[in-house]
Amino acid sequence: MEVFPRGWAVTQRKVNLGVMKQVMLFAMVILYVGAGIFHFVKPAGFVKIVPTWLGHAETLVFVSGAVEIALGLLLLAPATRPWAAWGLIALLVAVFPANIRMAVIYHERHLPYFWLTLLRLPLQGVLIWWAWIYTRP
Repeated sequence: MEVFPRGWAVTQRKVNLGVMKQVMLFAMVILYVGAGIFHFVKPAGFVKIVPTWLGHAETLVFVSGAVEIALGLLLLAPATRPWAAWGLIALLVAVFPANIRMAVIYHERHLPYFWLTLLRLPLQGVLIWWAWIYTRP
């Protein structure tokens, strides 16, 4: 006689992955909504890293902050989650030049923690992957 029914381990793994995916989803919501709010609370740090060739740095910071908040909240509803995830992927690609500019600024000014700005560049790929997980319903 079996202690656990057949397929129990597979079912348990699916349940654990489902819970983990939900926890990761709420973490992502908090990350993007929090980051978006920070665009309005402390915009100066973001304004500094907007590439100069884009112009309208302050406007872009506020727009990107609002988009982060909106997309983060749209992740909560299953109906809008895939669209929000694709929107976050597009946003992460769009703001990548700002991350490069931040690394250049830290390097040119010999600021401490330059190495963290370099780590942030590949982290963008991890964030894109994280959002991609939620592109499928």
